[in-house]
Amino acid sequence: MKILITGASSGIGLEMAKYLAKKRHELILVARNKEKLEELQKTLPTKTKIIALDLSDIQMCKELYVLTRNDDIDVLINNAGFGNCGYFDSLPLANDVEMINTNITAVHILTKSFLKDMERKNKGYILNVSSSAGFMPGGPLMATYYATKSYVYSLSNAISYELKKKKSNVSISVLCPGPVKTNFNKVANVKFSVKPMQASEVAKYAIDEMFKKKLLIVPGTKMKFTKFFTRILPTNMLLKMTYGIQKRKIQ
Repeated sequence: MKILITGASSGIGLEMAKYLAKKRHELILVARNKEKLEELQKTLPTKTKIIALDLSDIQMCKELYVLTRNDDIDVLINNAGFGNCGYFDSLPLANDVEMINTNITAVHILTKSFLKDMERKNKGYILNVSSSAGFMPGGPLMATYYATKSYVYSLSNAISYELKKKKSNVSISVLCPGPVKTNFNKVANVKFSVKPMQASEVAKYAIDEMFKKKLLIVPGTKMKFTKFFTRILPTNMLLKMTYGIQKRKIQ
């Protein structure tokens, strides 16, 4: 299989690349950092193509599809994304827009573009990386990030239902992990209040579940309980709890 992974130079994306390379899948790895991609490429035991570009740029998202549409992609993994922590009115607008473009717009463009190709072949897999944040009604002190992950979660669920109604063999999955030990923590300027899972553990679980055509992928028992409680607790209580968690992270 030919597999395209965005955000592949670190964290979950990097671990997914390693795991899939061991299974001898052909990879196309995308990230901003060309040097890190080149370093990773040297270590992988399978054919690997690297593309260095910035997915917060809408034109580059479109360019990525043009560059790879003839590669006959079997699996698209939309993993690129980042977050930031702080009061909504104190964080730079430019950072918010960049986050929305990376976490939402890029996922939307690439999902739509490659989905059309997969539907023509009537086969393929798409894995969109959301977060347990996507289950919440909002995320005080990480307002934009939570909103972007809710979008990815909602979009993936809707597309999955449409594919079922069409009786399509194309599968879409959405990964919603809790805290994971990655570079995300440094970029978002947060410290987790619970022990994060290892990125390699999350990556393996996600890939295995994706190939089983599982729609919702939630690694770890704690996060499965979290999803359950978001269904039964009042919105105001969930917002209060989330605010408390984020406040501890930035103190």
